[in-house]
Amino acid sequence: MGGTQRPRPAIPFSFRWLREEQPGALWAALYERTWASYSKWFLRDGEDERPDLSACRVELERHMPELVPTWERLVELTGDNEQAARMLSLYCPTPYITGCSQAVWSRGEPVLVRNYDYHPGACEGTFLWSAWNGVRTLAASDCLWGVLDGVNEHGLVVSLAFGGRREVGDGFGIPLILRYVLDTCRNVGESVHVLERIPSHMSYNVSLLDASGERVVAAVAPDRSTSIAHEDIATNHQRAVEWSRYDRFTKSAERERFLDRLLDDPELSAEDFAQRFLRPPLYNTRYDRAFGTLYTAVYRPLGCKATYLWPKHRVEQSLDRFDESELVVRLGARG
Repeated sequence: MGGTQRPRPAIPFSFRWLREEQPGALWAALYERTWASYSKWFLRDGEDERPDLSACRVELERHMPELVPTWERLVELTGDNEQAARMLSLYCPTPYITGCSQAVWSRGEPVLVRNYDYHPGACEGTFLWSAWNGVRTLAASDCLWGVLDGVNEHGLVVSLAFGGRREVGDGFGIPLILRYVLDTCRNVGESVHVLERIPSHMSYNVSLLDASGERVVAAVAPDRSTSIAHEDIATNHQRAVEWSRYDRFTKSAERERFLDRLLDDPELSAEDFAQRFLRPPLYNTRYDRAFGTLYTAVYRPLGCKATYLWPKHRVEQSLDRFDESELVVRLGARG
């Protein structure tokens, strides 16, 4: 047809930084604000497709017993909503697919940078400071208490990316597994044992970085053992592309090659590296197809710091200096 593609309009989206040491009024307000959407997602494939409450409790107690008291407190805050209790267990949840690019910068102070790519209508937009299980954490929230990416008081950083495979099995949603990692682990080694032990219902690449500079990418899957590689980069395929149509749409292999070139560039600084995440091919705007960059996070395990980036905004936070705030970002807007 020819011609130039019309730019997509920017989308206003509100991000919040909340602090609540133990689940209480702030979490209850988040639940009230988002539950209608989560309930619709939970029932998308029908009530009978999700496990009953008894199975959810049994599996949670079996695999992540340390989280059970917090789960029970959250259920209490929902008014003992049985459907919410099942959803919050994140055992065999409704399947979902995200994008994401993430990489570790290791020249000098170690830094993990990631883009979270998803549909704006399915993102809480909440960054939560908490100490629910005795460990201080700062994390991007998902599924009301899960973790998309974050750092704990030991300087352990975690971040997830979809693994580019369609297989679904019996296991937990990866955001809850990452909550467990941040709340119970001190370093990469301990985290690896968790990711090898707890079953994931879908395939994901989990980037791990700790205060010593140790870093790995763990490829978890429902139908094969967790694979650990001492790599710096994770996009949306595991070692090799297995879902070619998805790769063509998300350009996962292309993004991986681009990150590899950036890490090899001797002229690049850590700040330059982070800024490259705000440009194509890492920065994406297909929000209508659940493949738009919602935020860029930069985690520094030394000092337990996080920087959140958009083309026109920057927010600095840390576990020791955390400011509750709200920011409206025009997603897709350029400088």
